[in-house]
Amino acid sequence: MNDKVHLSIRMNRELHDKLQYVAAYDGRSMSKQILYLITTCVRDFEKEHGPITPEDLK
Repeated sequence: MNDKVHLSIRMNRELHDKLQYVAAYDGRSMSKQILYLITTCVRDFEKEHGPITPEDLK
């Protein structure tokens, strides 16, 4: 079973180029960098507010 989903975002060229620079600096692709940032955001949220449960996602 494939549980991956696709997310498309729009940004201006300058932000794109800067994100690409940061990702390369950290040795990540842009996709991996964005996943890292999202994971960090969710982890920080759960640390402050508690775990997000399956019931919360309904």
